[in-house]
Amino acid sequence: MKMMTGLGVLAGLACIGGPAVAAITQQTFAVQLTIQASCVIRSAANLNFGTLGVLGGVSGTANNDQQSTIAVQCTNTTPFDIGLDAGTTTGGSVATRKLLSTTTSATVNYKLYSESTHTTNWGNTVGTDTVTDTGNGASVNYTVYGRIPPQTTPAPGAYADTVTVTVTY
Repeated sequence: MKMMTGLGVLAGLACIGGPAVAAITQQTFAVQLTIQASCVIRSAANLNFGTLGVLGGVSGTANNDQQSTIAVQCTNTTPFDIGLDAGTTTGGSVATRKLLSTTTSATVNYKLYSESTHTTNWGNTVGTDTVTDTGNGASVNYTVYGRIPPQTTPAPGAYADTVTVTVTY
């Protein structure tokens, strides 16, 4: 009986002894990021003047105006300039670019402007004829205003040029 009583007491103590306590250890670590000044060209939409007949229209004095957009994203507070080169057609300049016939050596003059009044030429010299802005961290669209002025109309056919966008920051 004494043995049974002793076992009963041990069993009772085991039940009221409480839960076991786990040991804990902790450590911290740093999380870091360095953001450097950066810009990316998100998109550069094609500029399509469509299909034309006589350049200058019926009156011979009409411009053909079209526009496209360039999307640029720069880090917040980063100053930058967007430039457009003279294009790939020989003889073109940032003041008067040239569309080249895909079948002959004929060209069509065209111009690119940075504003809707078609008075500010969009070139590629920082501080002179580029578009200057400061990044806000979001992608921003810039409109390219294209114009084919009245000129002698060359032979019918397709005409093209390729302009390179450069962002300097």
